[in-house]
Amino acid sequence: MSEIEAHIPDGRPIGVFDSGVGGLTVLHECLVNLPHEDFIYLGDTANFPYGPRRLADVRRLAFANAEALIGLGVKLIVVACNSAASAALPQLQASFTTPMVGVVMPGARAAVQATRERRIGVMATEATVRSGAYQNALQSLDAGLEVFAVACPRLAPLIQDGDVFSEEVERAAREYTASLKQSSVDTVILGCTHYPLITPMLRRLFGPRVTLINSAEETAREVEEILARKGTGNALGREGDYRFFASGDTEEFKEVGARFLQLPIRGVDRV
Repeated sequence: MSEIEAHIPDGRPIGVFDSGVGGLTVLHECLVNLPHEDFIYLGDTANFPYGPRRLADVRRLAFANAEALIGLGVKLIVVACNSAASAALPQLQASFTTPMVGVVMPGARAAVQATRERRIGVMATEATVRSGAYQNALQSLDAGLEVFAVACPRLAPLIQDGDVFSEEVERAAREYTASLKQSSVDTVILGCTHYPLITPMLRRLFGPRVTLINSAEETAREVEEILARKGTGNALGREGDYRFFASGDTEEFKEVGARFLQLPIRGVDRV
């Protein structure tokens, strides 16, 4: 590709998918970092949550989501669901020519840079913990790390239900953070896109000496770098658009999703 061709704007949208509305925290960071790009978000809310499912089932759902987004003409896909990225990202990358970005490696890189004592905790769904994706990513970056992964099966459904300040959420968070505190971790990866919504609660439970890693911010930076490297960015200076699709109740998605996105959701199409 010549230098002139590399600077021709690519107006195709970027696709983002998640098992529910949690991936909207990733979309939010992408919208902030890439305001000139168009986005299509697909929430597979009919099959939420992915965490308790077998990895083979999660992989099947991830392929269906990716195929739906490719059918809508996206130029890059962000697998914003930690469970799906953990179970299926290598297979997705091998099966499609459309570039695929997951949330695991960006979060792992940020954690390795942040840790002081090389003791890292991971809070995630059962599927993500079972896959070993974060453990493997962290060990590939620093084989001397000690990694402590905790499955948090109740958190994502509670957060998706909407009341992130309830005593039930606090009880669950207190239960899941206890073993990580006992393990004296100094850095914790929020390995589910729902968890950033309870960051203030987690900061209080862990205390000021523990760094929390939100992979959404790191993933948005990686998307920006890939577009720049491939020369597939949209024209600078324009305001991008964003559209939403859901496999479940579209009105519920619209209502709950706005809290995650922190921006208006004007309409949601059924897919």
